[in-house]
Amino acid sequence: MTQTSSQLSPPHEAMFLILPYLPLFELLSMSQVCKSFRDALKHDILPWLNIIVEKPINTRFSDEFFVKIMSKAKGRLNVVALKNCFKIRDEGLLQVIASNPFINKLYLQGCTSLTIEGVIGAVKLLTKPNHRLKNLAISGIYNVKIEDFQTLCHLMGINQMQMKQIKKNYYHMRHQLYVFKQESQPSIDVDICPKCGEIREVFDCPRDSCKKRMQQQQKQLLECRGCFLCVPRCEECGVCTKDEELGEAACVDILCLNCWLHLPKCNFCNKAYCNQHAYQQHFGSSLGFLCGECSFHATQSSHWWF
Repeated sequence: MTQTSSQLSPPHEAMFLILPYLPLFELLSMSQVCKSFRDALKHDILPWLNIIVEKPINTRFSDEFFVKIMSKAKGRLNVVALKNCFKIRDEGLLQVIASNPFINKLYLQGCTSLTIEGVIGAVKLLTKPNHRLKNLAISGIYNVKIEDFQTLCHLMGINQMQMKQIKKNYYHMRHQLYVFKQESQPSIDVDICPKCGEIREVFDCPRDSCKKRMQQQQKQLLECRGCFLCVPRCEECGVCTKDEELGEAACVDILCLNCWLHLPKCNFCNKAYCNQHAYQQHFGSSLGFLCGECSFHATQSSHWWF
């Protein structure tokens, strides 16, 4: 005879220990599994101190939901990381910041509905006396001027020369949202591009020869250090590709020849996908894959014959 819901045993105690380590999507899902988890997440603030919003819920994350989720920390939030949450606006951000003045790491990458004025207002609240905002990420927010960047640096007490000497920023590692765990990261993720003068993420080159050149003569920094628009870089390894032969990519990204050689190729056109766009491969019954364009042409040809 099957057990009724009233006869089911409660979750194992070890399950409650993992709750603070779960991503937000899994955390919200666990709250709907059973009453025990729902009550635990309702009364325990520990799982809600570091909130990371990314796929698959970032595109649905509105101001109302944002404020509701952040209120679970009861004013003790430490880390807020929003990745491409384009529905979050200044009003929602400032409401959360006002209720959680001790946030020390604020990540707002790709939150395109936020304005730089709203970000500066949030930073002002988080840098009042006895408050300490250690890290800020604003790449992807529009219309950031040099004056705005300097204001943020001043509010956070950032020495720009020291910031450049901390941790190198590599292009192929830009998607790693969990860098907030690293203590040696730059205090702010954007800088003044030495080539175009715009405020964007500025990337260093991991190529050994470029590193040696930078150590020998500081002026050489201008050759391969810059934003993604000024210095073309390999999507896989992040090296500059100015004078290097490139491998043909099936996606829009750039691949250096060395990375291209190690990636699987389309059976028909011999183009490779970077790992970020590998999901676009079309697999058939034979070994290997077809890129999206070749798969489309193959489908059209088969339709023509019938």
